Amino acid sequence: YESSVVQYFTEKALKQGIEQGIEQGIEQGIEQGIEQGIEQGICESIQEVLELRFQPEAVRRLAVRLGAIDDVQRLKRLHRAAIQVPSLEAFKNLLDADE
Repeated sequence: YESSVVQYFTEKALKQGIEQGIEQGIEQGIEQGIEQGIEQGICESIQEVLELRFQPEAVRRLAVRLGAIDDVQRLKRLHRAAIQVPSLEAFKNLLDADE
């Protein structure tokens, strides 16, 4: 009898641990998805601002570099810079200096 009680509680604890692990994994996945969505949105905004202000073809060549940035604060700084810089070359210099 004693071993079946121990086995029952062991299985129950294991099941509870697995469920908690799954919940944490789902939450972490959702958070990462939200973060990536924010990054992608800011990145697209940067490109749009630059394309409106400068040569769209030259801006498109920056898309891969901008897409590789995974720091929301850095992307926000670059978005503000995209609005204010006098030239695309000045923006590229900021992009290089910030790396």
